[in-house]
Amino acid sequence: MSKKKKTNKNKEKIVRSINNNIRSSVRKLNPILKDIVGKKVEVARRNLEFSEKRITKDIKKTIDSAVANAENNFQYDIDKLIVKEAYCGKKITMKRFRPRAKGRAAPILKPYSSVTIILTEAKKMESHGSKS
Repeated sequence: MSKKKKTNKNKEKIVRSINNNIRSSVRKLNPILKDIVGKKVEVARRNLEFSEKRITKDIKKTIDSAVANAENNFQYDIDKLIVKEAYCGKKITMKRFRPRAKGRAAPILKPYSSVTIILTEAKKMESHGSKS
């Protein structure tokens, strides 16, 4: 009894970029990443550029890396790329201590996160009638 593998010839190539050590918590990254999902790359980059959050610089670098991967490895057209997925996960937490009153110590937690961004090439949209 041999199992045959199903092959999907129309499977699209996944373009991804992973930034493993971002010095921010997942809680602060999630709203930013949810905002860019489904948008064109240039629109997502513009939104990140005008954001006041400190961490958007690292996310923008990750998007640029994914665009470079798409262009060099898969020969995708940069103008047609959209952000298919963007998610983050927990990494290590550095633990530090600050001296407090009466000989006590208070913990300081410095969390790290990993950000993954997946891009795809936009499909051609079929028009259903004319808009004039």
